[in-house]
Amino acid sequence: MKIRGNFTLALLIMAGIVIGTLIGNVLGQMPPLDWLAYGINFGMPEPWVLNLGVMTVTFGVSINFTVASIFGVILGIIVYKKL
Repeated sequence: MKIRGNFTLALLIMAGIVIGTLIGNVLGQMPPLDWLAYGINFGMPEPWVLNLGVMTVTFGVSINFTVASIFGVILGIIVYKKL
């Protein structure tokens, strides 16, 4: 049975990012595999805060790309192609 669609692809990519990041954080603490945790952080250094008196709204975005999370994305796309 073929289960293909944009939602499936997005779900597999997100799962690949989460699993890749988890593996990168765990294995990145070992000296021979510390390159898995190497990455770049994109986003705002500090969140924007809007104080309206009655309520406060905080907005911030941060994305951390690591080598392991990129491997996870590639793995998610490969799994999608196999479905």
